[in-house]
Amino acid sequence: MVMTAVLEFADVTVRRGQAILLDRINWTVEEDERWVVLGPNVAGMTTLLQVAAAQIHPTSGVAGVLEEVLGTVDVFDLRPRIGLTSAALAERIPRHELVKDVVVSASYGVIGRWREAYDELDHDRATDLLVEVGARHLADRTFGTLSEGERKRVLIARALMTDPELLLLDEPAAGLDLGGREDLVSTLSVLAHDPDSPATVLVSHHVEEVPPGFTHALLLRSGGVVAQGLIGDVFTEQTLSSTFGMSLVLRHDEGRWAARRRTRSH
Repeated sequence: MVMTAVLEFADVTVRRGQAILLDRINWTVEEDERWVVLGPNVAGMTTLLQVAAAQIHPTSGVAGVLEEVLGTVDVFDLRPRIGLTSAALAERIPRHELVKDVVVSASYGVIGRWREAYDELDHDRATDLLVEVGARHLADRTFGTLSEGERKRVLIARALMTDPELLLLDEPAAGLDLGGREDLVSTLSVLAHDPDSPATVLVSHHVEEVPPGFTHALLLRSGGVVAQGLIGDVFTEQTLSSTFGMSLVLRHDEGRWAARRRTRSH
């Protein structure tokens, strides 16, 4: 079966004034792939995701998103085909909104339910997605009463509501305690292993947050690519040390990764 590229970046560069946020990125994501984008702060990862989400255009280079080229397509037609979770989106959701409405309102691409009408299929799909992410019991709660981990799961369900062709997750585990992180990693691992799930890109600063089932990795530092490819080839002590600017020890156990700073032996 021939796979279709959902993202195809050719020399994508983003500048803001004198600062180069992304520097000549060449990157292709196929529809059956699950990517983690990893790097330190100010590596350009959020900017990369904004281009992938058709929220900003590259300063130079060509960004192909879902077989459309940014700059030649109406992004308002493109964005509904992309599922996105981010802290910025979470902040815009009314705290009094019922969880089931947070999810179903993605059908219209709106935040905060108003007078729009949804049919039974929409409500059934919202319920099924809440079940899929382990949040069915939260349907009648208000968004503001949820824990940080519960909110993250609800936002993933919302991102999947329109059956997107591309799922973008911007630091989904940020702000979670250990239990919340492990719950979320488990949820994302189930999605990653589901062949019906869309192509997925997850941005993180920590290898510990990479769910089992993710297939590829892109390492960024200062807006440039350090390494990319199959996750088992890319995640090495050498590449991660180069990415984070320090000597690291890397472990891989039962599908999970862990890294720590190398200590000098006496």
